[in-house]
Amino acid sequence: MSDNPDPRQNHLLDALPPAERERLLPHLELVAMPLGQAVSESGMHMRHVYFPTTCIISLLYVMEDGSSAEIAVVGNEGIVGVSLFMGGETTTSRAVVQSAGHAYRLKGQLLKDAFLRAGPMQRLLLRYTQALLTQMSQTAVCNRHHRLDQQLCRWLLLSLDRLPSNDLTMTQELIANMLGVRREGVTEAAGDLQRAGLIRYNRGKITVLDRAGLEARVCECYQVVKTEFDRLLPAQHIL
Repeated sequence: MSDNPDPRQNHLLDALPPAERERLLPHLELVAMPLGQAVSESGMHMRHVYFPTTCIISLLYVMEDGSSAEIAVVGNEGIVGVSLFMGGETTTSRAVVQSAGHAYRLKGQLLKDAFLRAGPMQRLLLRYTQALLTQMSQTAVCNRHHRLDQQLCRWLLLSLDRLPSNDLTMTQELIANMLGVRREGVTEAAGDLQRAGLIRYNRGKITVLDRAGLEARVCECYQVVKTEFDRLLPAQHIL
């Protein structure tokens, strides 16, 4: 477990007024999130929602032939299980742990009850959903129109924003599945970034050496997503 686990490590929980957060605390369960674990599958009825603290969860769309592509990432800024409070109950995406860590789990019905009270929780979750939709739409545009090395930079920066360090544990095969490309393409793109001195990649571990260099190389999609999250969910947002 985390050395000092705290629900407030999740920005949504931290943004709630103290009284609203205290109401949820007895029902929050700290759970380990190992790399590669499937939190939910396409079409599956979700019984819980997850508030990541030190892990990152990737939302993937999986095709009939088994190929996949990432449509969004969720870390300590958000929640996995938007469909529960939006009324859909199920989703067409698959949620997989992209970076191991921990999350707080909450029964879906308890979240729906809090949402339907039409108070701070509802306003916060609606703002988060709007930001998440921006990330999804921008990811689709990026995957269609930008170079693979730019997509990889976007993916790395979005991951770094949700982690406490500059290290990511991730194989090239998993990255290829996230980006919906061939592994050979990821090998070439990662090699370009490594030769430029921006990252170090060795045996499934990526260390970002020059974040500013990644930001200079990435397409505009990263900043569009970051700006929208900052606008809708500022760190000191008071509800």
